[in-house]
Amino acid sequence: MRGVDANTVSADRIVGKPYIEIEIDRQAAARYGIKVTDLQNVIEIALGGKTLSQTVEGRERYGIRLRFARELRDSPELIRNIPVATPDRKFIPLGDLARISFVRGPQALKSENSFPVGYVIFDKLPEFAETDVVENAAAVLNERIEAGTLKLPANTSFKFIGNYQNQVRSEKRLMVVLPLSLLLIFLILYLEFSSVAVTFLVFAGIGIAWAGGFIMIWLYSQSWFLNFSLFGIHFRELLNIGPMNLSIAVWVGFIALFGIASDDGVVMASYLEESFRRRDPENVKEIRAAVLAAGLKRIRPCLMTTATTILALLPVLTSTGRGADVMIPMAIPTFGGMCIELLTLFVVPVGYCWFRELQLRFKAVEKAS
Repeated sequence: MRGVDANTVSADRIVGKPYIEIEIDRQAAARYGIKVTDLQNVIEIALGGKTLSQTVEGRERYGIRLRFARELRDSPELIRNIPVATPDRKFIPLGDLARISFVRGPQALKSENSFPVGYVIFDKLPEFAETDVVENAAAVLNERIEAGTLKLPANTSFKFIGNYQNQVRSEKRLMVVLPLSLLLIFLILYLEFSSVAVTFLVFAGIGIAWAGGFIMIWLYSQSWFLNFSLFGIHFRELLNIGPMNLSIAVWVGFIALFGIASDDGVVMASYLEESFRRRDPENVKEIRAAVLAAGLKRIRPCLMTTATTILALLPVLTSTGRGADVMIPMAIPTFGGMCIELLTLFVVPVGYCWFRELQLRFKAVEKAS
């Protein structure tokens, strides 16, 4: 099957161990007036043993079990001769009241939700996502069942379990968490600026960062990206560069990116608001001068915010060992998003200047009318 690593496939041996099966003959037991419960108690005590009491020896506890001696129950012939008492104090051999036979059964008894189960364990190839591999395997099995090439025994079904279930459950949660996080960020920005237009300008930085995260994921899957060595250090190995699937860790990294990406926009837009309140420009030239002055004042803090975030992610991107398989996919979207998010330093001032010029034109039209 496409995406399955054939070397990892391992199936439980379902059949291959002999069992002694005792099937009670209810009609024979009824002829002698023996209840099925009484007959089952005899079988339990004779073969498995029954705990009657407990002995206490200091801090140790030992059960006192009643069971037939081994020499009376270690073969099917001896089991057939186990005496069963009737209500009139007579003894009937167990072989006359039950059918005793050898059957082939499982080497180990396993159950899930009270149903017997057998496991087929497999892993995926590195370049495939878990969900895609499971969906492909399920489709292939269903096609073969419909075509008749694969026949399941009666009352038998198959179900895929494992890590991919966590992926499916997490995807359902992300369908709620992702839009909710964006909505909350938008509301917080609106409470800060009390203007829908300015809020959308700052919110545009999240869209730019989102694009940067996907660009970085695409670059990680390209064989030529950072494919060089410096001072004997190969950068692809240093930064753990390789194909990256859109796992839950990646989406968690995007959610973290949304919060960080709005920082530069907030710093820039808040100072622009303050600059316009202080200057109160009355024409296009003064508006552009105010925007340029505010942008020059806040370019350095924004660059420092972005630089410290990128530098803080480098130890994560170069990490190895336990936990790196989760932390690296979380850091890649944030790293790529913050690199592209520098465009916010130009988008927010230009958009703010355009918005203010539109306001000025509307005011001029209102005065003229």
